[in-house]
Amino acid sequence: MEQRDRASGWQYAKLSGHKNEDLVKQLLDTDPHYAQNFLRRLERPFAKIQSTSVGGLHETNVPSVLGTRTTKSKTDLKVLLQNGETINLSVKKSLGGQVYLVQAETFIEVFERQFLQPIPRQVQRAIRLFWAAADDAVEILKQYGDQSPPSNYQLQLRHRSLNATTLRAYDETLYHALLQWFTDHACEITKLCFSMGAVRSPEEWSHYLWYINLLEEHSVDVLFSIYDIGVAAKRNADRETYYSPTNGGTTIRLPFGFVQWHQGRLQFHHDYDKIRDMLMDQAVCRLSES
Repeated sequence: MEQRDRASGWQYAKLSGHKNEDLVKQLLDTDPHYAQNFLRRLERPFAKIQSTSVGGLHETNVPSVLGTRTTKSKTDLKVLLQNGETINLSVKKSLGGQVYLVQAETFIEVFERQFLQPIPRQVQRAIRLFWAAADDAVEILKQYGDQSPPSNYQLQLRHRSLNATTLRAYDETLYHALLQWFTDHACEITKLCFSMGAVRSPEEWSHYLWYINLLEEHSVDVLFSIYDIGVAAKRNADRETYYSPTNGGTTIRLPFGFVQWHQGRLQFHHDYDKIRDMLMDQAVCRLSES
């Protein structure tokens, strides 16, 4: 297999993702049986598709909740029905990977604006410490830094961020507050990652998550309601939200995947198996191909 550096790897993933979206659109446009089965899976058995559209390589930014800024939509595929309804879908070519990458300050601002609720100051402080947005992180690390093993300490210094072990040693209240906040807001975080992002208009928010990869044979072809994922995430949050022990705790496990440090930002990952199992447990995994 051809070896790619990180930059070219991301570019390849983006291009192949757009190609996959184009193939999905073509399938819906040219195969009436598949299109009707698609609508049946979305509990619209008597509907008809009028048109489909994808952003692809020529996607344009949409208005953001952050004032004059624009942002990328979470919607990869729009399906317009003859009755005027539009179904927005987020298409995932891979069963796992990045679903949302955002700087700490932007994450705080976007969350508060999208859900019209403040993030407590303690939690904001913990987010900044955990994701390289606190000016005093290195000073704290020198006094409280996790050094078991020493590589944990060096990793934190390079990232200018505290892992869970250091955060607890520095301020146990912040350690618990951060985890509890992610637990209490599992549904909102699910919506933010899969449906909304920083997009202002609900007309651009995604309604469904579609795992399908037409670039490979025998790929999964499963649809999930993002609303259902959010409800299930909330129900499972107490059990499925915790600090991962790796590297002293640089990752927070979430019901739908995890969030970790990446290039000084919060990097949220999705996990098909976790989502599928979570929805099966809640008896709402009703949108598979079969």
